[in-house]
Amino acid sequence: MTLEQRTTAFRLLLAAAVVFAVTMALLPKPPHLPIDRFGDKFGHMLAFATMAALAAPAFPHEPLFRIGERLSFLGALIEVLQAIPSLHRDCDIKDWIVDTIALSVVLLTYAVVRRRGASAAT
Repeated sequence: MTLEQRTTAFRLLLAAAVVFAVTMALLPKPPHLPIDRFGDKFGHMLAFATMAALAAPAFPHEPLFRIGERLSFLGALIEVLQAIPSLHRDCDIKDWIVDTIALSVVLLTYAVVRRRGASAAT
């Protein structure tokens, strides 16, 4: 698989993950999922860690800080949209903080692994 094919595959997976996460976040009554027993914050961590894990290889030439910034902004935007009364959802800044922490951990791990791979190749 070429780099271009791999990048395209990760971008498609990322788009699907973003659509799923935003849809679940904005549905007035989202369906129950097996992960619900772990709590709302776990769902946030899983969603944003997944998106970060897909975004890093989807955009290999973008700085990881920029990827993290954009995903964190998505988390903040979701929280703002959840404040719309007709959605019957709760806006919680702690959800955005958890989103940002989860994606940061994944991107930092990705940076370490990428750096080790680059140094091993030289």
